[in-house]
Amino acid sequence: MSMADVSVVVLVALFAATLLPRFNLGLAALPAAFLVGLAADRTADKVTAFFPADFFVLIVGITALFAVAQLNGTLDWLLDGMLRLVGGRVLLVALVPFLIGAVLTAIGTLPAAATAVVAPVALGLAARYGISPLVAAVLGITGIISGLLSPLAVYGTSARRLGDTLEIGLPDSAPVVFFLGGLVAGLAVAAGCLLVGLRTGAVPRGRVSPTAPGTTPTTSVAGPAQAGPETGPGTASKADPKTEWETASKAGPEPESEAEAAGRAVSPAAARVLTLTCLAAVVVLSVGFDANIGYLGLTAAVVQQIVLRLEPGEIVSRIPWNIVLLVGGLLTYVGLMQDLGAFARISDLLRVEGAPLLSLLVLCYIAGITSFAASSIAVFATTMPLVPAVVAEGASPVGAVLAVALASILVDINPLGITGGLILGAARPDDRPRLFRHLLTYGAVSVVVGPALACVAFGWW
Repeated sequence: MSMADVSVVVLVALFAATLLPRFNLGLAALPAAFLVGLAADRTADKVTAFFPADFFVLIVGITALFAVAQLNGTLDWLLDGMLRLVGGRVLLVALVPFLIGAVLTAIGTLPAAATAVVAPVALGLAARYGISPLVAAVLGITGIISGLLSPLAVYGTSARRLGDTLEIGLPDSAPVVFFLGGLVAGLAVAAGCLLVGLRTGAVPRGRVSPTAPGTTPTTSVAGPAQAGPETGPGTASKADPKTEWETASKAGPEPESEAEAAGRAVSPAAARVLTLTCLAAVVVLSVGFDANIGYLGLTAAVVQQIVLRLEPGEIVSRIPWNIVLLVGGLLTYVGLMQDLGAFARISDLLRVEGAPLLSLLVLCYIAGITSFAASSIAVFATTMPLVPAVVAEGASPVGAVLAVALASILVDINPLGITGGLILGAARPDDRPRLFRHLLTYGAVSVVVGPALACVAFGWW
């Protein structure tokens, strides 16, 4: 058995061990990477080089930025404003993360940056208004996926550029078709998610009356109340709902007292202006000037901490260090697996000769399985050179590129990457263990279903 095969077996064993009591996957992933690397003649320095430092900066910077927005009440104010904007209709409240994500990526925001903005909003709405965190997360990330293939987005531009470079014969209308295909796929997933959520009670029916932060929203339901089974973590109990966003981090210290608030030099209104300015600056600089959003978030958090005279410990305690350890350890192990050729080994096992659509289906599964634990854009870029052979067999150029792109990104909603880490970091601490398992289950199902649907739905375009 090669070391590539050993690394796959160890990864499966790590996930199986999560069923055991008192087993922490985050703590185990780094030692596993060290031991497998040692057996494969990889030095400790080589294994450490796989640690995703960019992920560390990203999640720490963004969670610190939104911790300040939470501490000074700006996030509550924004969430209440969104609720008033949609008239208190819970269904529309659930769609807010989808719309934000779609707009952000359609105008060119990188997926990680868009997730960093959408995740706190989606999980904040879920915590306050009784929406399942899993449903909120899926809707938010699906919105991001919906805009990823626009002519301004990273996937849309990459698809056209790679298609031209590989000379697969893309028509001039390809960018528009790519965008429409991604939008249709995103809307289909969102509709299915909402339908399941409404039928199971993961998305409450009726209206939610706009209320001040810290009070329980009132839900009015047309017809008899339907107490659907709890299908996602954080689904609020109708008898005693815990929906206040400020309870999102029980591990953190208590909010400042009224006396401490009165002693601040900055009024709440001025604090909101400063926070909104910082949030806008982070988005504009990251999107328009390609600046690192993690470092921008940390800089903005420090500026606000000094100006608003916040305790640094309050911000630091709200950074989800357990999630940083979990995803950082997993990505380190995944990096080692890539170095050992584990994913190439999986691709070799799946590659078969056949008809054009069958060849495209296999290619979609290669992209989906590899993308589950690796960078989707990197997987898409490395899978695209295999597309010309499929097109030469008779597959549609536009359909083949669109199917491979969607197969790469539909599996993004899983806890093994930056997307999952940002989602878990935005969730309430009590919800994170269950949300991790639900995201892992959703991701595993999407690996099986997503590539097949992408191939069947778009392979003929």
